[in-house]
Amino acid sequence: MTVETDLVAGGTGGKKGSRWSKLSRCTIEQNVLDTLVYRGIISQADVSAAVEDSKDGSADLETMLLDRYRVPKDALGSALSEYYQCSYLPYDERTVIDADLLKTLNLDYLRKNLWLPIARRGSLIDVLTSDPHDLDKGWDVRRAFPGMTIRYTVGLRRDIEQFLHLAKGQGTSGSIGSILGELINEIHLEPAIDPVSGGIDENDSAIVRLTNQVIAEADRLGASDIHIEPYEDRKDMAVRLRIDGTCFTYMGIPAAYRRAVVSRIKIMANLDIAERRKPQDGKIRYRLARDREVELRVATLPTSGQDEDVVLRLLTAKRPMPLDAMDFAPATLQSMQAIAEKPYGIILCVGPTGSGKTTTLHAILKHINTDERKIWTAEDPVEITQDGLRQVQVHSKIGLTFATAMRAFLRADPDVIMIGEMRDKETADIAIEASLTGHLVLSTLHTNSAVETVIRLLDLGCDSFNFADAMLGVLAQRLCKRICIQCKEAYHPSRQEYDELVQGYGAQDWPTVGIEYRADWSLYRGRGCEACNRTGFKGRVPLHELLLPSEGMKHLIQTRSQTAQMLTFAMKEGLVTLVQDGVRKALQGITTYRQVRAVAMK
Repeated sequence: MTVETDLVAGGTGGKKGSRWSKLSRCTIEQNVLDTLVYRGIISQADVSAAVEDSKDGSADLETMLLDRYRVPKDALGSALSEYYQCSYLPYDERTVIDADLLKTLNLDYLRKNLWLPIARRGSLIDVLTSDPHDLDKGWDVRRAFPGMTIRYTVGLRRDIEQFLHLAKGQGTSGSIGSILGELINEIHLEPAIDPVSGGIDENDSAIVRLTNQVIAEADRLGASDIHIEPYEDRKDMAVRLRIDGTCFTYMGIPAAYRRAVVSRIKIMANLDIAERRKPQDGKIRYRLARDREVELRVATLPTSGQDEDVVLRLLTAKRPMPLDAMDFAPATLQSMQAIAEKPYGIILCVGPTGSGKTTTLHAILKHINTDERKIWTAEDPVEITQDGLRQVQVHSKIGLTFATAMRAFLRADPDVIMIGEMRDKETADIAIEASLTGHLVLSTLHTNSAVETVIRLLDLGCDSFNFADAMLGVLAQRLCKRICIQCKEAYHPSRQEYDELVQGYGAQDWPTVGIEYRADWSLYRGRGCEACNRTGFKGRVPLHELLLPSEGMKHLIQTRSQTAQMLTFAMKEGLVTLVQDGVRKALQGITTYRQVRAVAMK
């Protein structure tokens, strides 16, 4: 039979034509169109026009609906899912396709017939298809995978074509999909492998290539962290990535190789592979290309089942950003530039891990980095480099701590000193003393807000009078998801959304915003597209809260007043809180209030 021979690699035939090219003559497609009309996605008149336009053969109906009549992909996929009573799978470049399933299939055949296998779980095969009810395709699938249970997922034509293009790229010998295929084959060949003791060496070729490829893929997707999470009871080890602040499961690795993968990472980080009972920290310098290198901070933690979790933070070498490109409000930017040019004092940038504090400090240094200034920095690690800075990597194991580096800097004729973090009273006292003796000092601290930073330093035991005199400004910041510019759309919010904005900003301060609820008032959201993986968000925007030391604020610091009292006084003097800055950026269409609440609300 022709179709059967076309299934194998090398064949190029197949049943030509697509379901969508004949949409107007099929009951299936009519039901889908009726669903779109019923949901208000498209008008009946536009449906009729799209059907007529598709008859000339210049474009199929799916293309007409998506491109000419702007039907959202998710809406069309949802209608298909409802009709076929199966899940809808949109295209996602992060999907790992099991290359082992494609070894005997011809990609040209799959492209013409619009189906492909995605994953295998034991005897269950997940198959993506444009038409789960197509009997001919069903026979083809069963011939390709005899004796297996088939679970269908519906997809759009263009998404299936993109998945096939992705599969072609992942089908190379160094891809994650093909390496996983090798590991799965080894499990079938060696069923006696024990998932606890491990059955493969950490220097095995497949394990080495898999670990390298995971790092490369995480960098390609813009991930900030990689989480390696082994589980008990022969469950696959999860690999999760954090992108734009959100974790998601990227892939699974057979449980039999969890020890080997963890050991491989520990070898790369020069850690003790025999020590599994206590946490370890290390670093990996990994070359991605001839001219590009990434540094990874590695942390291992013992977990239940005699396993170890591994977290790798990617620190790609970056250039400093200009201060005026960091989404500061105009007044905040002006104040930051003014205090950065002061000859002495202390500037603190505070927030949780990964909130962009180091990036902000380097932007300040870039603003004042001239031949007239001698600038020393102590960092752990050195993430951003720029000419004119003398940068020191601290190494606590040999006694080179932030405090030790600070003392050394004061003997090296500095004008400006940047300390990666104030971790203890000793470092804080030296920094305050240096700022009072003619040096500009910049540092970071892990606190939630600008006012809480003052209380934290006083609780550490710092002298309140010295700190009040030294402080030039405390900048608190968070990173919030940015609306994707490719699919951003305006919409008229409900009265409830307006009231939430007013309450979040503060009803007493809302009149300064000058916005009332009107019929022509709009907010913005991301519709979801390929550029943002249908999330509606791509990239992040910082939220800022800058506390400046007026005479009244200095008096409150010196008298060790309570946090609430300091905050009330600061807001009366014009402090814009993190939430207020976030609401302003939501009104500008940069982010959404829901995202602001997720990172800035207590």
